Amino acid sequence: MYFIDTHAHLYAEEFKEDRAEMMQRTFDAGVERIYLPAIDSNSHTAMLELEADYPTRCIAMMGLHPCYVKENVAAELEIVKQYLAERPFVAIGEIGLDLYWDKTFFEQQKHAFRTQIQWAKDLDIPIVIHTRAAMEETIAIVRAEKNERLRGIFHCFSGTLEEAQEIIELGFMLGIGGVVTYKKAGIDLIVKDIDLQYLVLETDAPYLTPTPHRGKRNESSYLTFIAQRIAEVKEISIEEVARITSENANHVFGFQ
Repeated sequence: MYFIDTHAHLYAEEFKEDRAEMMQRTFDAGVERIYLPAIDSNSHTAMLELEADYPTRCIAMMGLHPCYVKENVAAELEIVKQYLAERPFVAIGEIGLDLYWDKTFFEQQKHAFRTQIQWAKDLDIPIVIHTRAAMEETIAIVRAEKNERLRGIFHCFSGTLEEAQEIIELGFMLGIGGVVTYKKAGIDLIVKDIDLQYLVLETDAPYLTPTPHRGKRNESSYLTFIAQRIAEVKEISIEEVARITSENANHVFGFQ
């Protein structure tokens, strides 16, 4: 039995003091691979260094996170474009829309999202989508941009069952993380009604720590708590959750 963490920022400063120990706990917990989403140019070097330190175990994406879309969006997109031209990446991410923190650059966010979607289609690689307080707008753009090459993951899914079904119909997976373990969040009830073939596991470490460690720094070894909760609500074994979600992740990222 092994797990795949499809979304974790293990290169973040929060792991600076004990990254090697944290990585060993992750492998000891049965997490086989971790996919690293990009943020912006300030963190690309740290992300790629971690990938180099753990080849085949840590795998980098490339992209511009919507919360980091500012006045310099053109320059940041050019940096992403250069990286994509220099070497292969498994996905473009995390990209998308975020209206939770700041609406100032929403038009620029939409431009960056559409631009990076086009690059993914050109390269025939998946996208990993961040959406917060903007689910309707995000789905609308994905639907408008949809073709046979557009695929990927809606990271940290926290929408409704109807939104989940829309996303699945568009050919995307749902990334399920620590929120599924929160009693009042209600995501566990939605997951119960979604076929496991449409789900992948993620931690979003160091954020969104699952119960029983909520309130502390998250890490990829905690993926087992997420898998266990999904197994409970679907009344299946954790082994089956591990197997099917890992197959799903392998399919999305083209891992043979």
